[in-house]
Amino acid sequence: MSALHFIVFAISFLINVSGCFSFYSNFAFGDSIVDAGNNNYLPSLSKADYSPYGIDFTPSGGKPTGRYTNGFTIVDIVAQALGAKALPLPSLFNNATSNAMHGGINYASGASGILEATGTLFVARIPLGKQIDRFKQTRAEMVKQMGEHGVQHLFRKAIFSVTTGSNDIITYYLPNLPFVGNYAVSPTTLQDLMVSNMTSHLKRLHELGARKIVVVDIGPLGCIPFVRAIHLLQMGTCHEEMNMLIRGYNQKLRLAVQRLNQEIGPRSVFVYANSYDVINGMLQNYRDYGFENVMDPCCGVSFPPFFCFRVGDVSEISSNICEDRSKHLFWDSYHPGQAANFIIAQHMLNGNESICYPMNVRQLHKYKLPQ
Repeated sequence: MSALHFIVFAISFLINVSGCFSFYSNFAFGDSIVDAGNNNYLPSLSKADYSPYGIDFTPSGGKPTGRYTNGFTIVDIVAQALGAKALPLPSLFNNATSNAMHGGINYASGASGILEATGTLFVARIPLGKQIDRFKQTRAEMVKQMGEHGVQHLFRKAIFSVTTGSNDIITYYLPNLPFVGNYAVSPTTLQDLMVSNMTSHLKRLHELGARKIVVVDIGPLGCIPFVRAIHLLQMGTCHEEMNMLIRGYNQKLRLAVQRLNQEIGPRSVFVYANSYDVINGMLQNYRDYGFENVMDPCCGVSFPPFFCFRVGDVSEISSNICEDRSKHLFWDSYHPGQAANFIIAQHMLNGNESICYPMNVRQLHKYKLPQ
């Protein structure tokens, strides 16, 4: 099956099975993997508000929205699959709170991380803790509009997703440069620090009313074009030390999520989503998914300055963009393309317990919490 056929099949499948659900709202937190445009409103060096980002994002007619990919993010795809009336709006968008009941709100910020100092090099960004601060403000606004009982009822049905941690790991392996924000700790200490902070953030989300929370782990960053390039790795090889650290972190995160279910359940559900194995599967068996290239970015180059930008007029074919975007796993040097995002979303929606534990996102959406 070609990548294009797979995407058409996936869209049809996701839409067809979503018809029986009438309500879906998502409050998304994270980094550039799921940012829907919050960094557009910040004086940040990390932005995706220019062409050709968004070239395949049909709601905008192919114009950039601040999403760090060519089309839909994982959050967008899941929202559509589960029957959202609208996609989650960036939290910094004017009057974003009005979208809370129709599709949700997206608090994610490019270059941010679990740890406060991550992303300092990019100046403005919203770390996970600050994203939750913004959610607290949203909650207060919602209480004024619909009352405390109404907010609690909405939150019991809504899905909260947290997709972050990649920038913390990448920062750890960057050269020791001023303002980069490297962490001078052992790999084990970094893992524990990230898990501890993530756990605290998840508990705070729960205290603010979140009841269905999806925690997405970190993918094999050692294989993304940017990492392979800055570490001068040969074609076809990955930064195994980085991937080993990530696997260790993911194992600890999974245990932390299990502990949260034991401590806080059963009136709440925390789901651990295993993106590492999904992406690694695409890397190892890429032809099975219709990909032809899983090493190079579709847009931009695999060496400094790594930028993805359009060459020539909008009406012209850019020499900076690959010919068939559906056959590249990576859109730019850092982020998966829309084709890969559809595959990741499909696994999260319908995967077994090896991918989503203790249940997948579709099951979580249908799950009725005990009173």
